[in-house]
Amino acid sequence: MSKIKIGVITASDRASKGIYEDISGVAIQDTMKDYLKSEFEIIYRCIPDEQYVIEHTIKELCDEEACCLVVTTGGTGPALRDVTPEATENVCEKMMPGFGELMRQVSLKYVPTAILSRQTAGIRGKSLIINLPGKPKSIRECLDAVFPAVPYCIDLIEGPFLEVKEDVINVFRPKAK
Repeated sequence: MSKIKIGVITASDRASKGIYEDISGVAIQDTMKDYLKSEFEIIYRCIPDEQYVIEHTIKELCDEEACCLVVTTGGTGPALRDVTPEATENVCEKMMPGFGELMRQVSLKYVPTAILSRQTAGIRGKSLIINLPGKPKSIRECLDAVFPAVPYCIDLIEGPFLEVKEDVINVFRPKAK
């Protein structure tokens, strides 16, 4: 079996130009290392907030790199340059709105402006794409909420079997009959 690949995309004009460090992309990578027992490789991209660039990068990570999971950060708010959800919707065959609904619900416990967030998720081929907010603390809160469903979702789309560190995160898979 080939190595498990996880894509991480940071959509940020300033981080992609090196104006500041991409701490959000690092937060996603650190969280994956915390959660996963399976050996995996991170395929990382830091790109500008341009819809066509985001679309192209998601397609590259899903279709060419064969990432079973692509996690994005940035570009999910209401600002004019925030276009990550639109890019995600354009490249997905199926949308998974429950991910965004749960992330907003969790974030509302911490900040009332969570209603402005437009995180979403979708399926492209055998890849699950999840859009996360841009702040590292919010990234972890959102991933803690939705990740219990991620391995089973990847099972259902015929991706690789993800083993997790059960002392860190509990995931749900139905019991075999």
